[in-house]
Amino acid sequence: MKIIILGAGQVGGSLAEHLASEANDITVVDTDGERLRDLGDRLDIRTVQGRASFPTVLRQAGADDADMLVAVTNSDETNMVACQVAHTLFHTPTKIARVREAAYLTRGGLFNNDAIPVDVLISPEQVVTNYIKRLIEHPGALQVIDFAEGKAQLVAVKAYYGGPLVGQQLRQLREHMPNVETRVAAIFRRDRPILPQGDTVIEADDEVFFIAAKANIRAVMSEMRRLDESYKRIVIAGGGQIGERLAEAIESRYQVKIIEMNPARCRYLSDTLDSTVVLQGSASDRDLLLEENIADADIFLALTNDDEANIMSSLLAKRLGAKKVMTIINNPAYVDLIQGGDIDIAISPQLATIGTLLAHVRRGDIVSVHSLRRGAAEAIEAIAHGDAKSSKVIGKAIENIGLPPGTTIGAIIRDEEVIIAHDDTVIKTGDHVILFLVDKKHIRDVEKLFHVGLSFF
Repeated sequence: MKIIILGAGQVGGSLAEHLASEANDITVVDTDGERLRDLGDRLDIRTVQGRASFPTVLRQAGADDADMLVAVTNSDETNMVACQVAHTLFHTPTKIARVREAAYLTRGGLFNNDAIPVDVLISPEQVVTNYIKRLIEHPGALQVIDFAEGKAQLVAVKAYYGGPLVGQQLRQLREHMPNVETRVAAIFRRDRPILPQGDTVIEADDEVFFIAAKANIRAVMSEMRRLDESYKRIVIAGGGQIGERLAEAIESRYQVKIIEMNPARCRYLSDTLDSTVVLQGSASDRDLLLEENIADADIFLALTNDDEANIMSSLLAKRLGAKKVMTIINNPAYVDLIQGGDIDIAISPQLATIGTLLAHVRRGDIVSVHSLRRGAAEAIEAIAHGDAKSSKVIGKAIENIGLPPGTTIGAIIRDEEVIIAHDDTVIKTGDHVILFLVDKKHIRDVEKLFHVGLSFF
């Protein structure tokens, strides 16, 4: 697949890295020559230096015969104009644009071939807001992913001493919960993946990924660890786009406070939000945190654009008694360093955004791709199409499908029903199949399994 990526920042660079390793023909465009040289030295890709929206630059990047354009520069306007140019002059089949500004997204009808021709819109702020909202709704979860519009969920939890299943074999999960269908998709123990079998014993501190129907998630979590009480009091550090969107989404159900430095932004938030309390000041101000009873906060969320400020305010809030701390970290190198200590969950906007992008780049009918454990593994939702003759999966029991090494099928969503996968489960046309890969190098093999004919998604 010939793909042009506009923007060599963290999202563009990470996307190029993912796709170059999967034998795609990648060209990256950016104005920053040094950044392009760094990418070109590390990856087997072409680079072009220049303004991403200029027709001459796009032609130089190979837009004449490109299959896809992914515009992820830091400028919404550049991304939109580049899609317009690619559509009008080069008839590029698929155009994906990152658009961050909510003002562009609230009006319907702006993005279509008669106006601004963008096939897929990616809003990182909305992706991250939804991600954090799911974590708030599932206290104790490290990651929560929706499949088939929320009918099934994949949840990661850390198994703690005293949990009913710790020290027990996985097959006993069914004995503990005879009326609940669930499947453990993978276990990470000391950062190494274990493909679960019936006789696998869960140990304390294991990171356990399980899939179940949405209604059964809390019951399964209670088998791994003592259930955390539902959150009530939430403090958000940073009233930017993510802070504002999150407060707007949760303020009707929780007591929310936002701490924001900029006085003008504080006034705007006060006028815009209904019941959220807006405080002007620094989230690293010890006296302010004490004054606002940070020890009573169920969760402290550091959501500014400054990694160092987020880390320091999170550490301070935890030291002063906040029960749980979540922090946005833009630099992927920091994520593994800080998660699991005083900071309970580190959130990488880049990984969340890349998962959304990858779903539209994969071959076959791939509905969604989710990066797990900071990119170490992936969960994929694919739709089975065709019939027993044209498809490698339809009409077959799971035990007879040649799944790549390290790949498991966790569940199947058939119409409104969530079917937890067993060896004798037969896949039918139209099924949404949830797969879990602990080795990303086999992604192409998974795509081929769900690929009917020569069409691209």
